[in-house]
Amino acid sequence: MRRRAGLILSALALAALLLGLPRSAPLFHYWFPELDRPLYLQDGFGELLLSHLAIVALSGGAAALLGIGAALWTSRPSGHDFRPPLETLLSIAQSFPPVAVLALTVPLIGFGAAPALAALALYSLLPITHAALAGLASVPEDARETARGIGMSPLQMLWRVELPLAAPVIVAGVRAAMVINIGTAALASTVGARTLGLPIIVGLSGFNTAYVIQGALPVALLAIVVDQAFQWLGDWLSPSQRG
Repeated sequence: MRRRAGLILSALALAALLLGLPRSAPLFHYWFPELDRPLYLQDGFGELLLSHLAIVALSGGAAALLGIGAALWTSRPSGHDFRPPLETLLSIAQSFPPVAVLALTVPLIGFGAAPALAALALYSLLPITHAALAGLASVPEDARETARGIGMSPLQMLWRVELPLAAPVIVAGVRAAMVINIGTAALASTVGARTLGLPIIVGLSGFNTAYVIQGALPVALLAIVVDQAFQWLGDWLSPSQRG
């Protein structure tokens, strides 16, 4: 109940900020009297937030499908031998900064959201895959033995026993990746993607601190809302809460 209340309050604060920013010109004029245009007006903050959230959701969803799928495969007897090279490959991918990935993908697929999606998905794979592997490894062996004892097939055991018990740990990994991606997605505006990073980039290039603040505040609140939403989801999926 407490987490749900915190989530609702954070979501309301984000909504209030988005509604208030277009009407906050007098406030920013007062804070930054030296600026001729202290309020970012090139794009609507609501539109930028939706575009920002879409990039994060699509890249995170793709990473979750690939990461959880890879964890399921390497946790089966047929894939055990592939786990060490997979973890090495993911660690190498994680070592590349998102800016470097953006710089490499732009010449191949052009400007816009596509290079941002590729960079963020690649950057999310390691925490999601590690969380999925840890979650599957945390399933008690006696739960598996009980499932075998009542005649469950390997697929039934996976869907009815292993994944439900591993879900809170997996969700924690997805949560970490999504929160990181919300901040990192702001960099995508450097390659033409429409995100909440646009006011920040324009503000930095034009020495306009007001624009930077106006872009950073929604990013921070969005990260808080998503973090709390995944915390609530992890609690709901916990066997102690559902049982």
